[in-house]
Amino acid sequence: MNDYTPTRSLLIALGDERRTMREGSAFLDEKCLLLAGEMLREVRRHRELMHALRKADTGARRALREAVGRHGVNGLQVHAVPPGAEQVEVHTRSLLGVGLVTAELVTAAPPTRHAVHPSPEAAACRAAHRHLAPILVELAAVSTNLARLHAEYRRTVRRVRALQDVLLPELDDSIADIDTRLEDLEREDAVASRRRA
Repeated sequence: MNDYTPTRSLLIALGDERRTMREGSAFLDEKCLLLAGEMLREVRRHRELMHALRKADTGARRALREAVGRHGVNGLQVHAVPPGAEQVEVHTRSLLGVGLVTAELVTAAPPTRHAVHPSPEAAACRAAHRHLAPILVELAAVSTNLARLHAEYRRTVRRVRALQDVLLPELDDSIADIDTRLEDLEREDAVASRRRA
């Protein structure tokens, strides 16, 4: 700021700029709070899904062991799910410019195909893994949301710190310097006018 000629209009403009920066800093603080709140909701959902995933995974592993024990690995492979039976539906929404997603696995009625060697173990294995898939899809969406929210939160915190720790102090110093220089100029003018009189 030392390169500028100190004037009252410059002082007023810098005061307006300081007020705007403080409002921006307050807005960014609010944004951090909103992002943190949304992250907490997503973390809770992630925990719920991980709990459900562990439970479903235990059941799916047990069902797979029983089905492999009954049919063997090669025999179980012929019990594959027909292609196109499931689709992932993704819905997007925005929170303060952060794109968030919800995803769900939509299961269409698969064409009825009968296995060559059907068994209750193979049916239980298929059902257990069908129960596992929607949890994984939703967990992927929640993990994506958490990554995006965390990145935006960190970016916003950096902006707040830059405003509060660098830009506002520099602006305050410039305003104080200009104010001091204006007072010095006014004193010099007063002294000069007294000498003339």
